[in-house]
Formats: sequence, C-alpha cells, structure tokens
Amino acid sequence: MLKDVAWRAMTGYDLDRVFAIANRVHAGFFEAEAVLAERQALYRNGCYMLEVGEQPAGYVLSHPWHSRTLPALNTLLGALPDPADTYYIHDLALLPLSRGIGAAGQIVAALEKHARATGLGSMSLVAVNRSHGFWTRQGFTIAARADLAEKLDSYEPGARLMVKTLDRS
Repeated sequence: MLKDVAWRAMTGYDLDRVFAIANRVHAGFFEAEAVLAERQALYRNGCYMLEVGEQPAGYVLSHPWHSRTLPALNTLLGALPDPADTYYIHDLALLPLSRGIGAAGQIVAALEKHARATGLGSMSLVAVNRSHGFWTRQGFTIAARADLAEKLDSYEPGARLMVKTLDRS
C-alpha cells in the first residue's frame, strides 16, 4: 500500500504536469496543452490531480456535456453546453505506480456524487486503451450509437461510448 495518496483540486499551475502525464499514459491520443488547459478553465469543479507522496501521479478532467454528441479529440470546446444532460469524463490518466490501489475508483465515485448533486441524469465517456473492463466495474455500459461511430473511430478503432444512468433519488 502506498502512503500519502490523495486527490486534490487541479490548478493552472498543474497543467505542465498534466500534459507530461497525458503524453506518457495516452501517447496515442495526443491533445495539445491548450486543450487540456481549456477543460480545466471551463470546469474547475471536475478537474483533480492525484498525488502520491506529494508527487503528481495522475489526473482527471471532466465536465457537464450533452449526450447527443462527443467532444472531438484534441479540439477546443469554446464553452460548455447549457443545458447539459450528462457528466462527461474527458480523461482519467494514472501513472503506473498509482494503478491498482483504488485511486481511480475513488475519483469516479466522487465525480458520480458531483454529477448527482448537479442534477445530471447520466455520466458518459469514451473508453480507449482496452479500459472497458474498468469502466464496466464502475457501473458503465457500452452505448451503441451508430450516429457517433465515425467520431468514436477518430479516437481509435476499439473506442466505445460508455454511459452510466444516474437515478435521481
């Protein structure tokens, strides 16, 4: 078990670390630093850094979105949709040293709590790098959307839209 493992709010000062982690973890899914910075600037409440022993070990970028479409990879959004109907996890990236310790499940649970509190009816994401199993264990299911097939293929041929419906109790 690793000591001193904690998620904390991401700040603008973290963006160089976020970019470095993104390029290590998602080398085949390049996104410009400006794209990652815009996600953090547009919705700070959905952006967190994982630290292990006060060293950056991962991050998550997430924000409200609309379920009718997907954000294109490496593209600026300009603004978030209003109204939004889903909570979109843009990216969850962990360095190898922080995998298998429960940190990913912990932040997904926190994001779900946030999504429920904001009244959104679902959470969604694009699963890449054979991560479908992890997301299935978090309660997400693959959503068959022929209208989004071309955009999903722009991520990678195995990319899948995954959705978790949130009951409003």
